[in-house]
Amino acid sequence: MDDPSEIQTFEHDVLVIGAGGAGLRAAIECAKLGYDTGLVCKSLLGKAHTVMAEGGMAAAMGNMDERDNWKIHFRDTMRGGKFLNQWRMAELHARQAPDRVRELEEWGAVFDRTETGLIHQRNFGGHRYPRLAHVGDRTGLELIRTLQDHAVHQDNITVHMECKVVDLVKDGDRVSGAVAVWRDWGRFVNFKAKAVILATGGGGRAWSVTSNSWEYSGDGYAMAYAAGAELMDIEFTQFHPTGMVWPPSVKGILVTEGVRGDGGILKNSEGERFMFNYIPERFASETADSEEEANRWLAGDKAARRPPELLTRDVVAKAIRAEVEAGRGSPHGGAFLDIASRVPAEEIKRKLPSMYHQFKELAQVDITQQPMEVGPTLHYFMGGIRVDHDSQETAVPGLFACGECAAGMHGANRLGGNSLSDLLVFGRLAGVGADAYIKAQTGAPVFDQVQADAALKRTTDILNREEGTNPFLLHEELQEIMQEHVGIVREKAELEAGIEKLQALKLAVEKVKAAGASQYNAGWHEAIDLSSLVITAEAAARAALLREESRGAHTRLDFEDEREEWGQVNIVVGKDGAGEMSVRKEQRPEPPTELSGIARASLEDLEGSTDG
Repeated sequence: MDDPSEIQTFEHDVLVIGAGGAGLRAAIECAKLGYDTGLVCKSLLGKAHTVMAEGGMAAAMGNMDERDNWKIHFRDTMRGGKFLNQWRMAELHARQAPDRVRELEEWGAVFDRTETGLIHQRNFGGHRYPRLAHVGDRTGLELIRTLQDHAVHQDNITVHMECKVVDLVKDGDRVSGAVAVWRDWGRFVNFKAKAVILATGGGGRAWSVTSNSWEYSGDGYAMAYAAGAELMDIEFTQFHPTGMVWPPSVKGILVTEGVRGDGGILKNSEGERFMFNYIPERFASETADSEEEANRWLAGDKAARRPPELLTRDVVAKAIRAEVEAGRGSPHGGAFLDIASRVPAEEIKRKLPSMYHQFKELAQVDITQQPMEVGPTLHYFMGGIRVDHDSQETAVPGLFACGECAAGMHGANRLGGNSLSDLLVFGRLAGVGADAYIKAQTGAPVFDQVQADAALKRTTDILNREEGTNPFLLHEELQEIMQEHVGIVREKAELEAGIEKLQALKLAVEKVKAAGASQYNAGWHEAIDLSSLVITAEAAARAALLREESRGAHTRLDFEDEREEWGQVNIVVGKDGAGEMSVRKEQRPEPPTELSGIARASLEDLEGSTDG
């Protein structure tokens, strides 16, 4: 083990862990407020998984349809989330998203434009009106580029790249910093801070078919859980309906919903446009613009204004799965996404350049001439770390969370495009929350070196063991368990079997062995990530077992349909007195009367509304 006297130490007012859209926006806000801010990223700056969010960022700007406003965006978000969203968070998002998009434009983002020069907005699943501000099909990349450029010009932001945070450090109840390791040269570093903001993204690497990049190992969930924070609604894992399914080397890579938003349709192996067969009557009446449109959907009218391919992601993903199980899937176990027969080739290349090149280079498919093979891929966590609605503070004083690693905004199912505006809105609010917290403190917290040394020892023990299991093999086993037992549809027996397997896997992870030294050791970092992945997987599996209903992205074969009593509770995961994982139901508070009224109002009552 390293001599603690040789360990690097940095002191910041605020430490932001994660440099995707949420982390960058949080760091910018902290810097604007005058704080010395440390920004830690697991990979290189600009390589965050945010770049995979291609279709656009949702904001009710009304550029394409003047009837749109924040109330209708809020209504769509609550209905898409099956009313399990945290009301105040959904309200803050809908109200503030337009300002955050305009702010991004002021900082240099180059959005696609209408003929009159306004920011262009496209259709997306679950959104009433064209609402997604976009840059072709590479919006996430433009968001990261813009925030990164703005952040590096702030004198009081220090970026620590290729640095993996392994644990948080506390002074009593409140957070006081973190312990990390440089991924390249394998040495440890201590970060002292008055407040810590987690912006670490999701944990999709626990599944074998995922759109998530290698960074997404549930680090924020695990660190927050270990520090005493709670996780909430983590059973709601979104399977994006369209990931690449061929060749195997790219299975799961995201195919933007923008393909469907710009005219793409889904077909089975028989050439049938099958989504018209998967519109529940109740869902149609809740989602369509009018009773007339709902009836046209249910009648299979191909001329309906909004195609059923743009229903919420849970509905589309389960429809594709059903077609595959019925023997009508594509040759490699998915469905065909066809835009070539509906949109001119040059328009496809102009609107969807990344998709064109992605399929051309990786699958030898010309999407201007051929359909794409797509299928469900684990994409997003709706649940995560439980936070205060306004400040984004967790149950641990001084610890904040924002972006995908935080729970509350999306409820049981996220609408496409809400993630990018979520990053901007709640990244900023986390910075504002950290500011209020620091100003209320009477003194700086003390960094406990004993805790830091314990974290260092746990991490280096992986290298010092005489024997142990290969971390890559354990990761593959974990992915197989989650894919088989906690997949797109679930039932009690499978979940219980999966949890039993996870218990055995946890014991193996505790004794994992990585060969070699700490420098440039991919196996060591895989082993470190495994501890976070196992906590994330167990929390998701146990929460899924407890929720005995089907709601949004969580489908139970043994408890079909939504159940009113379950719509009144959140599932909360935390540590019990013995330090073991506990899972409980917690009654949701009554919604604010005004917001409840907006969520259940008719479109006619909300269109064109500008008050509030």
